[in-house]
Amino acid sequence: MARVEKAVILARGLGTRMRKDDESAVLDQEQQAVAGVGVKAMIPIGRPFLDYLLSVLADAGYSSVCLVIGPEHQMVRDYYAQSPPKRIRLEYAVQEKPLGTADAVLAAKEYAGEDLFLMLNSDNYYPLAALKGLRELDHAGVALFERDQLIARSNIPEDRVLKFAVAKISREGTLERIYEKPSEDTIRQMGFPVYVSMNCWLFSPAIFQACLRITPSARGELELSDAVQYAIDVLKEPMKVLTFQDSVLDLSSRSDIAAVAEWLRGIVPNP
Repeated sequence: MARVEKAVILARGLGTRMRKDDESAVLDQEQQAVAGVGVKAMIPIGRPFLDYLLSVLADAGYSSVCLVIGPEHQMVRDYYAQSPPKRIRLEYAVQEKPLGTADAVLAAKEYAGEDLFLMLNSDNYYPLAALKGLRELDHAGVALFERDQLIARSNIPEDRVLKFAVAKISREGTLERIYEKPSEDTIRQMGFPVYVSMNCWLFSPAIFQACLRITPSARGELELSDAVQYAIDVLKEPMKVLTFQDSVLDLSSRSDIAAVAEWLRGIVPNP
């Protein structure tokens, strides 16, 4: 069985929370400058945060990455033109306007072609076991993380984790439903442990059809969670669930930078 080689990293976001000033966050001058433009993937922690993510992808066996960026994200291109990865091939796809995560995935359609591909956020650092596990699948899947363990073992504040989308898993071990804004009643009915999505997916080309079929959400964006649900319900795309109790690092705001730097201390990225 051929292993998955391609990964898509969504790096187009506006970085609204990162751009917001936070007097409690102690940043050096370079971190302050990058945070000010909201390009979370390029926050320097010795090296740009994205270098750490590319490195763990290479460790997991992926050989090719497509960065979905905006037309204004020249700093990303400039950095990797000067310091190209040695173990992983880097390509780019441009999402012209920030129309939502499903639209961002569509930007990578030509890159993905007919292949299975991993999809990740650019502001999360995922455990090696999750990236390897998805690479070994022969059809679509998702890595889900136990909510209580994320609270206990990650840098993510509890109030933020409690807002993450939760997943309902079928008896067959496939994804049945994603709840973006779950009520307490929904959580209780699902039982424990509660598993959350950190946007760590293995997609087939069917996801592109789903992204094209959905309509904008209440906030006017094309949401990836809606596309996933469409793929499951309408396209009958089974998505294998892999569950993990590992930590996931989150670099959403300036207050996260010091904690993420501490977690990554001693790791030398080698993308």
